[in-house]
Amino acid sequence: MNLDDTIIAMATPPGRGGIGVVRLSGPEARQIALPMLRLNHGLEPGRAVFGELVEPASATECVAEGVPPAQTGLSPGSPPAALTRVDEVVVTFFQKPHSYTTDDVVEISAHGSPVVLRHIVELALSSGARLAEPGEFTMRAFLNGRLDLAQAEAVRDLIESQTLYQAKIAAQQLEGALSRRLHPIKQKLVELIALLEAGIDFAEDDVSVLPGEQIEQRIAAVRVPLQELAGSFAYGKLVHEGLTLAIVGRPNVGKSSLFNRLVERERAIVTATPGTTRDLVSETVALEGIPVKLVDTAGIRRALDEAESIGIRKSMEALADADLVLVVVDASQPITAEDEELLQQVAGRCAIAVANKADLAVNRPWTVDGSPVVRTSALTGSGVSELRAEILRQVGGDQGAQMESGFLTNTRHRGLVENALQALDAASAAVEQKVPHEMLLLDLYNALRPLDEITGATTTEDILGLIFSTFCIGK
Repeated sequence: MNLDDTIIAMATPPGRGGIGVVRLSGPEARQIALPMLRLNHGLEPGRAVFGELVEPASATECVAEGVPPAQTGLSPGSPPAALTRVDEVVVTFFQKPHSYTTDDVVEISAHGSPVVLRHIVELALSSGARLAEPGEFTMRAFLNGRLDLAQAEAVRDLIESQTLYQAKIAAQQLEGALSRRLHPIKQKLVELIALLEAGIDFAEDDVSVLPGEQIEQRIAAVRVPLQELAGSFAYGKLVHEGLTLAIVGRPNVGKSSLFNRLVERERAIVTATPGTTRDLVSETVALEGIPVKLVDTAGIRRALDEAESIGIRKSMEALADADLVLVVVDASQPITAEDEELLQQVAGRCAIAVANKADLAVNRPWTVDGSPVVRTSALTGSGVSELRAEILRQVGGDQGAQMESGFLTNTRHRGLVENALQALDAASAAVEQKVPHEMLLLDLYNALRPLDEITGATTTEDILGLIFSTFCIGK
């Protein structure tokens, strides 16, 4: 990818709005932007300047803004062009390297008219800029060392956040939380590699070879925190992607009423007639910042007509696809064969039994073997907060506060950590088999390489530098 040219793109979503932002980045950003602007003050780093968007100006106007004629692309003798005001703008200049991409960046904030924003882009393109590729600003930030790869991916996660908690976690990743957690793990692994390399390459210089027990201890010191990091993915995936929760049960046990309570509005139709819900009704809510897609299903029983039969089939599909299932039963009645059949279907899965209509069965004990039971009343709201807490407990929400700093949130990172762990296991096996250190190093490098793919490469020069700084080898 060419990093020496100047790119431009709209930084705000397509459509109309109060403000639209166009971003220029590259060595010619300032020179390309100035001819289309008439500013009240000259551009200064880190300062927003009010002005006007105009048709391309002559060298005379550019010199007035502090740009030498040689940098305007126009000869000093060029006749002045007529300046036509197009819009009022606010322009911010970020001088390299103190910018998002580490290049010169000019951001032009105009009124959010697609016509005006497109005109700014066209003017810049006609002056030598290039239309940016998707994600190219962040790509440049990564390639220029402004962000590591994990932080670059966090930018995307922050933009796509559906809840405030997701945004906070993405912001932590953007600040380098995952990178900081990985750094000491990688450091220990690099130190072990450096010791083995030194023992092989400089044996004649009295550099001792590590015994097998010490090598295994050092491998374990890398493996343990890496396994803890891999274990954080279960909760991190929920934070990143959310989960689907299906509410199932017999007709008229209060599934739709409970659904409305969890959604906190009248989303599903509720009547006293059994079998009101014929199709799936879904809504996404946030429970402690985790996006949860609630699915209200048709009551499961022997269908009375074709429409109900289709609804029940969809209910069974939703039950099969859900990450978590709420099996709702009527607490005011004895458990039925249909209730028991549903509970057997979810046995061994992530499921919660909900004894609804508890207000009608105050003195009736209610237990279900094998599944936690939460007593609720969709009518009065009793027990609903306890149900939310149990949902969070089932999906690992109790661990969330402990994992808020640097945990895995996407599948790519999880796969790379698993690859590193497999390589460490192979290295441990090699130590037990007393394999030569030259072969052992292959497994250790195979463990380091996936970690490099998360944050950025550890080069041979880094390892060599660590060898020579750790051992006083005077060659």
